[in-house]
Amino acid sequence: MNFSSDNVSPICPEILNAIAAESESAALPYGADDKSRQLDAAFSALFGTDVCVIPVATGTAANLVGLSGLVSPFGGVVCHHHAHINMTESTGVAFYGSGAKLLGIDGPSAKIEADTLDRCLGSHISNGMHSVDPECVAITQSTEFGTVYDVAEVQAIGNVCQKHGMRLFMDGARFANAVAALDCHPADITWKAGVDVLSFGATKNGALAVDAIILFDPKLRRHTEKSRKRGGHLFSKHRYLAAQLLAYVQDDLWLRNARHANEAAKALQKSLENMGATAAFPPQGNELFIHMNDDLAQRLRDAGIVFRPWASIGPDAYRFVCAWNSPIELIKSLPQSIG
Repeated sequence: MNFSSDNVSPICPEILNAIAAESESAALPYGADDKSRQLDAAFSALFGTDVCVIPVATGTAANLVGLSGLVSPFGGVVCHHHAHINMTESTGVAFYGSGAKLLGIDGPSAKIEADTLDRCLGSHISNGMHSVDPECVAITQSTEFGTVYDVAEVQAIGNVCQKHGMRLFMDGARFANAVAALDCHPADITWKAGVDVLSFGATKNGALAVDAIILFDPKLRRHTEKSRKRGGHLFSKHRYLAAQLLAYVQDDLWLRNARHANEAAKALQKSLENMGATAAFPPQGNELFIHMNDDLAQRLRDAGIVFRPWASIGPDAYRFVCAWNSPIELIKSLPQSIG
């Protein structure tokens, strides 16, 4: 069993079938096809408000292109020090933002807390043209440590952003897992809480290669589409991205896949704890961060279990990530099969 990432999972059948169906006929390129024209309506129904949908093939592109419309070339994006955009996306924010800078702050379990954010923004002293002044706040849902911002927490951050005139961006590579964990309406932790732009993940949750930039402010569409083109992320055969997204949200496939992954993570936590491990953070989504000794880690490896060390939270820490197809019954039997 491979728990190194949810990126190792295959394409789920519904999405694979949707891709295959698009190979039966020709279609106009660059988003002028019928499937692409359905995206705004499908996602507007999902979120309960009018949205613009800009598909891209990677989560990195979704974050960087999506953020580019919220910050000026000489502005700053406040994010958690452990944020994916800060730790794992090179200098992409500066590249797509034409020089925009990340401004990292701390918070427990990779979360920004509203009070801390308020103090940070309130204490910032601008030196005018000499300064990088914050213009945008970015949060990750679910976080880099597998925790989830609940509805009240996102609302509190949104209120702080509104107070200080900041835009709010949400990295939602595992947004489905957060919604499944909270059992809330997706609107409650996005536009109703003040989120301006969401990167809506699909690749980690059963798609081949697509994430969507969801714009809750339609005025951002022109800039975002131009940024996507300039950055080389506009597909000619755009319908294959759209087909994946439409299949993903049809009949709540995105939530069914996420619920399965979250359930698998809970089962894995229980199995590992029965073998002597302890959770570093309360697992809420599909990521599990575990402290365990070298003996248990080696026994798991010898049994063919794949996972990753996570030194940023300790020398005995490891990350396990479950996916839409993780075998829950096999996970439950780990203590008996490994001993």
